[in-house]
Amino acid sequence: MQALELNKAFTLIEPGPVVLVTTHDGKKDNIMSISWTMVMDFTPIFAITTGEWNHSYAALRKHRECVVAIPTVDLLDTVVGIGTCAGADTDKFARFKLTPVQAKLVKPPLIKECLANLECKVIDIIEKHSIVVLEAVAACIDSERKEKRTVHAVGDGTFIVDGRQIDRKKMMAAKLPPEV
Repeated sequence: MQALELNKAFTLIEPGPVVLVTTHDGKKDNIMSISWTMVMDFTPIFAITTGEWNHSYAALRKHRECVVAIPTVDLLDTVVGIGTCAGADTDKFARFKLTPVQAKLVKPPLIKECLANLECKVIDIIEKHSIVVLEAVAACIDSERKEKRTVHAVGDGTFIVDGRQIDRKKMMAAKLPPEV
């Protein structure tokens, strides 16, 4: 084994898929790319990491709602492009030719080109760690979409693409023998 610089340790513990988060600031919609996501429980509660450095953060704090859209590998260049330009001076829907779709329960739009969309309410902001805790209030998935592989950011400019799915549902549901 070789030593690894501690400031690179995060690249070993990859979070959930890279997502696109739409917000509405009262005047216009915006999209940001987020690679730090986490599931909080076996409920529709999860979190993203973002803060003052992102233009959309002010909309999240003020309006307390967003849409988390889950892109697939065919949208990777779009996702990276969205993450490398500023929403303050860019209409990202127009620039990246994405289709906003009216959400049912929140003001920010869904993204038609994504595999799935989660309409969310902000239920907590943990400023010390730049964590925004979200509760999904509606969810939809495009089951007709051929490409379903999501992408995961390693954190150094490289990405991992989901591979084949391995089913262990029966094994996970099996009762374990009692401890002796």
